[in-house]
Amino acid sequence: MGGVLGLIQIDQSTVAIKETFGKFDAILQPGCHCLPWCLGQQIAGYLSLRVQQLDVRCETKTKDNVFVNVVASVQYRALADKASDAFYRLSNTREQIQSYVFDVIRASVPKMNLDDVFEQKNEIARAVEDELEKAMSAYGYEIVQTLIVDIEPDEHVKRAMNEINAAARMRLAATEKAEAEKILQIKRAEGEAESKYLAGVGIARQRQAIVDGLRDSVLAFSENVPGTSSKDVMDMVLVTQYFDTMKDIGASSKSSAVFIPHGPGAVKDIASQIRDGQLQGRMYFH
Repeated sequence: MGGVLGLIQIDQSTVAIKETFGKFDAILQPGCHCLPWCLGQQIAGYLSLRVQQLDVRCETKTKDNVFVNVVASVQYRALADKASDAFYRLSNTREQIQSYVFDVIRASVPKMNLDDVFEQKNEIARAVEDELEKAMSAYGYEIVQTLIVDIEPDEHVKRAMNEINAAARMRLAATEKAEAEKILQIKRAEGEAESKYLAGVGIARQRQAIVDGLRDSVLAFSENVPGTSSKDVMDMVLVTQYFDTMKDIGASSKSSAVFIPHGPGAVKDIASQIRDGQLQGRMYFH
C-alpha cells in the first residue's frame, strides 16, 4: 500500500532529495512523506547530516630534504540548508577534500625543517582547515575540525634522530657523573686536610702536656729531695722512659729479641746517649 501511495520514511539526521520528472524539487526532512509516483515525483537520493571523518595520508618533503608522511584527520558534515549543493555539485566529496588537503600540506611543509614540522603542526592543521572551509562551503559542506594526528619521517631518519638524542643524553650523563666525582674528590680532600689538621693539633697538645708534666715533675722532685739538680731528675726521667719503651717493645707480639747492656754503668751510658741524641737533634734543627 505504501508503494502504491508513494509513502516513504526518512530517518533522523538524514534528508532526502526530491525530484519531479528528473528536476530538483525540494529537500525532505526526517519523517513520513507522500510521493505520488504517477505525478513524476521520486527520491533522487539521501544525504546524511552527521559529522563524518576522513583520514588523509600525504607524503611530502621538508625544507631539509626529509620525506615525511603527514596524516590529517578532517571532520566535516553537509549543511541542511545547502543540501542540494552538497548532493548535486560534487560527485565524490571525499576525493575533493583529499585533494585540498594534499595541496595545503605540500605547500606548507616544504617551507619548514623537520623539527619545525613537529612544533608547528597546529599551524599546518589551521591552514588546512581554513583552505577547506573556503572551498567546501561553496559545495554545501561545513568543516568542523581538522587535526594533524601523525607525522612519520622515513625510518632511517627516525633511527638517526633517536641515535642523536641518545648520544646527547649520554653526553649529559657523563658530564653530570664527572661533576659528581669532582665534588666527591674535593670533599674527600677537604676531609683529609681537616683530619690532618686536627691530628696535628692533637699531637701538639699531647707534646705540650708531656712537657708540662715533665716540668712539674722536675720541680716537685727537686723540692722534695734535697741535693738533686734538675739535670739529675731529667736523667732519671729519660732512663725511665727508655725502659718503658723497651717494655712496650717486648710486649708486642710482632717484635723480635732486643739485646741491651745491663749494669749501673750501662744505665749511665744510656742516659748519656739519650741526652747527646737530643742535643744533636736540637742543634740540627736550629
